[in-house]
Amino acid sequence: MKRGLALFLAALLTALTLTACGGGGGYSGGSASSAPADSESQTAYDGSGDEWKAEVREFGFDAPADAAGGSPSEPEATTEEPREDRLASAKMVYTASIQAETQDYDACTAALEELVDRLGGYLEYASSDSRGDGSRSASYTVRVPAKEFRGFLKTVGEISHVTSQDQNAENISERYYDTESRLETQKTKMERLQTLLSKAENMEDIIDLENAISETEYQIEQLTGSLRHYDSLVDFATIDVRLREVLRLTTVEEAPPTFGSRLGNAFTDGLRGFGDFLQDVAVYLAYNWTWMVLLALVILLVVKVSKRRQAQRGETFRQSRERTGGSFFKRKRKDEPKNPDDKQP
Repeated sequence: MKRGLALFLAALLTALTLTACGGGGGYSGGSASSAPADSESQTAYDGSGDEWKAEVREFGFDAPADAAGGSPSEPEATTEEPREDRLASAKMVYTASIQAETQDYDACTAALEELVDRLGGYLEYASSDSRGDGSRSASYTVRVPAKEFRGFLKTVGEISHVTSQDQNAENISERYYDTESRLETQKTKMERLQTLLSKAENMEDIIDLENAISETEYQIEQLTGSLRHYDSLVDFATIDVRLREVLRLTTVEEAPPTFGSRLGNAFTDGLRGFGDFLQDVAVYLAYNWTWMVLLALVILLVVKVSKRRQAQRGETFRQSRERTGGSFFKRKRKDEPKNPDDKQP
């Protein structure tokens, strides 16, 4: 009995071993049979690669780098571009507007022009004028390299008293690169049109191609001019400066804490304002004294003529009254009786 059980267990173990070996051989055979199919599909992918790469290049793009190796590689994890790199590649346009005052007009304007030259910029526009009170003012449109934009604003605040300042930064990257892409497209179009023109034999086709070439040249010139304009705005910042000559610089005072301080400041400001008014009146009279004298003479002449005519009219009226009124009363007295009782019946 025991011997029969041992033989049965031995036979079962042998059967299990043979089954395991047969399964492993089947799996290996399956892998070997699938290899030719994969190889064929890979060969077919490699063979068609040249065609689609040529089509991609025809539209002005580069073929992917993994196309040269046959099978596409796994996509690599993209890392976010650092903020400094994005700003470096961005097309930024910097502009500013400055309102400033100075008590030494000549020295301030000379320092401003010297600053522009030292930073490698230039004056796009400059004008100066003088007012009736003798003060002067100047307006400038300054172009300085974009990297010197902050330094210029800081130095202007040191050589003058800045009362107002506005800054603006505009990103024109989208417009710039769109214009650049359109320019490249037009250039490619120009090359193809010239190639077709060299092969054209029909006169009608030649005329159509020349018209298309002329229109393309115009588009290229327009886009090139736009890129140059954008480059100028990006490379050089634009700052508008308005400078005024004043007797006293504008100060920003804090609100006084007490009523007495407010009243004292108001009294002082009132006296200062009245003094400025008197000075302005004196300057105005000194500037227009010739017209004032001429006006006074005209008024005096009008008054004298008016008085003379009034006197003449009075004398004429008196004489006329004496002539008419005197004879009437004399005639009336002559007709009346001397005694009322002697009236005629």
